[in-house]
Formats: sequence, structure tokens, C-alpha cells
Amino acid sequence: ILGQLEGFEAPAGAWETEILPARINEYEPSWLDEQCLSGRFVWTRLARRTASPERGAAPVKSTPITLLPRRNVRLWSEFADAPDASHLTSRANDVAEVIQAHGASFFDEIVDETRMLPTQVEEAIAELVALGVVNSDSFAGLRALLLPADRRRPRAGGRRGRRIALFGMADSGRWALVRKSTSASPSEAGSTFDAGNSEAVENLVRTLLRRWGVILWKLLAAEAPWLPPWRDILMCCRRLEARGEIRGGRFIAGFSGEQYATPEAVSLLRDARRKPHDGQLIAVSAADPLNLVGLITPEARVPALTGNRVLYRDGVPLAAYMGGEVRFLAPLDEKAQWEAQSAILRRHVPAVLADLA
Repeated sequence: ILGQLEGFEAPAGAWETEILPARINEYEPSWLDEQCLSGRFVWTRLARRTASPERGAAPVKSTPITLLPRRNVRLWSEFADAPDASHLTSRANDVAEVIQAHGASFFDEIVDETRMLPTQVEEAIAELVALGVVNSDSFAGLRALLLPADRRRPRAGGRRGRRIALFGMADSGRWALVRKSTSASPSEAGSTFDAGNSEAVENLVRTLLRRWGVILWKLLAAEAPWLPPWRDILMCCRRLEARGEIRGGRFIAGFSGEQYATPEAVSLLRDARRKPHDGQLIAVSAADPLNLVGLITPEARVPALTGNRVLYRDGVPLAAYMGGEVRFLAPLDEKAQWEAQSAILRRHVPAVLADLA
């Protein structure tokens, strides 16, 4: 699942309350922590923050976070601008300097070196995370910052429950500066990638094929805005087709331009076309990559926010939940509307993550 979602940018608060539990039965947060602690995957922010620096920064639930295999961080950072650390607060700057001087450090080590209060260090780390400057060994580091402080402190008498301990800063592992590519960013090198970036573009194309099965220009709108232009992706797809690794053709009707798919996806599309409809209702968060409303369907786009939701029936968008209101995207009778409304509001958040939802 993590390989399929590689490079997808989603709000920090959506990963464990919406996206992963929707794909993994009885999801446990420790599973993601194990993948990060083992060094297989890292979490980070790749997109540069665009808000005014005067507003400050905090890793709120809407902060865009990406999960990447550690070996591919260099390739993905070819596309994103380096983090802007020119407007750090003095506390965040002090924490960054400590990590720079001493390398990856545990939370208590940073507290000792900076001689700040633990809450002040947490705020500084939150600012650095929001800017994509630092991350931690474990996803528990981000999880702890998302959880309100009063819900992760020890209970009366100093005793900790398993849920509280799981979300504490002491469980976040070491904090380190995010290592990214040292090559020129897209804004500096121009919009077209040279031969030195062909490896990064090919890794991107293979990831998109693993995620979607089919690649066409319209689907790029569901991805991060800092990805390379379609023409660079198209050149790579043509090379892969010439090697016989993927197929070119017309797989999704109603869209102009070239389309490419994996052989496995072509077979699955044919099976889906022949498969009879069963009327199954599936609700996903609007922050989920499966929110394709307004991209490959004619309805208006549903903003990719954690609180918004989309309901599908047999793969067709039926309703959307936005701004606390359910909006029906297809004509339904009264009974069907009640069923749709019940399905779109039903969420399956693991109990241990209820406070993050």
C-alpha cells in the first residue's frame, strides 16, 4: 500500500484516519512506525510552503505530507523546491542549529542542548516540520504533533496508558534534517528536465502507473502541483512503450491526448467493464487519491480536504460531503438518499486514533 501511495501528497491528519485505514483492515499505527523505524520509508513535506511567513507555521492537519521509500527521497526532491528556512523563529532556528551540529537527536537531547522548555521545543519542531526542514525516525513524531498536548501528557498520578504513550514525543525517535537533492530545483533549471533528471522522471512514471494503472494528462491534477509538466512524462512513457513495458492506446473515453497503461491494468479494465454492477457504496475522504470527482467525471471538483468526503456507487460519484452538508451528485429517490447520506457520514477510524480524527 505504501508503495502504491509513494509520492502522493495528503494532509498530515488524513493518513492514519482516512487513507490507510480505508485500505488496510484493522489498521494499527505501530505498523507504519515499524516501516519508518526500519528505514524503509520516511515521511516529509516536499512542497514549499506558500503562505506568508508572518503567519507562522504549524503541522496542522492540513499540512501536506508525503510518504516515500528512503532510497527514492533524492529522486522525488528533484521536483520540489528546497524548503524556505529564511523566516524561522529564533526557537526553531536554535533547534535546527542543534540538529545541524549534533546530527540526528532525540527529543530530550534537543531540550538539553537548547535549554528550552519541552513545550517550546515541540513548537519549534512543529514549525520545522511544517516547512519540510526536519522529520523523525518514526511516524509517531508527526502523530504526536498532531495530537493536542493535553491528550498525550501523563494522566493523574503520572501513569500512562498505551494510547497516551503511543502519541508522546518520547516515542518519536530521532529528529534529523531532511536530506534532499542538491541539484537545481525546477524553478531554477527551467520547466523541462535534462538527461540528468531522466531517472527521477522514470521513477515518477512507474509510481503513477503503480498507483493508477493508466496515465493521462487529466490525472496529473490529482497529484502534487510541483510535478514536472506532462510533456516530460509523455516522453518517458513513449520510451517505456518502445521497450514493450507499457501500452499506449485509448483506455478512458472522453479525453484527448495520449494514454498509457500497464498490461495488468488493461486486463483489469476489461474485467471491470464485463462485471455486473452490485450497487456497493464506498465512501472515501476527499483527501484520498480516489477523489477523482471533477477530474474524470463531469461534476465540480470536491476540494481535497480531510473533512470532505465522496461517495461512489459502482465507481460512479453519487454524493459529496462538503462544509457540513451532503450534496447529491446524481438523482436519487428518498430511500436512496437516506442510504447515501448514512454511508457517506460513516467513518471507520481505529479507536486508538480517534483523537486525531
